[in-house]
Amino acid sequence: MNTQKQEKIQNRLNVIQSVLDQNKMDLNQMSALFGERSELQHKLNKANINFVLKGRNKYYYATHCRTFTENLLKFGYGRKTSDEIKKSGISFNDHSINFGYSTYCEDLKRFETKTELLGFVIGYNAAISNLKDKTYSM
Repeated sequence: MNTQKQEKIQNRLNVIQSVLDQNKMDLNQMSALFGERSELQHKLNKANINFVLKGRNKYYYATHCRTFTENLLKFGYGRKTSDEIKKSGISFNDHSINFGYSTYCEDLKRFETKTELLGFVIGYNAAISNLKDKTYSM
């Protein structure tokens, strides 16, 4: 997804949020806006995912992939700095996470299955979250 589409979706999300904050609508209208907001947020979250997410957990996994990308852009990974990652980008493929926007770019990590990849992403996010919690409490 290109930057113009992402900006357009983000602008629509901002409009929806401002309308919801005003709280001047009935439940049906509010429900429709919540549904639209969820779908738009999902589109943003899966922007760099190059495989199909299905089922009840697709929103959950897409959100974790987005959080993983934000963590890499903030902290870097291994020998790659956050600036280098910002330049090349991150992509999630069936069996790998890559620096760049295709499966042929440099691997961050390879996996046997998509489930293993998603488990790694969730675990990494949990570790970063725990690190942030301990840092703030000290």
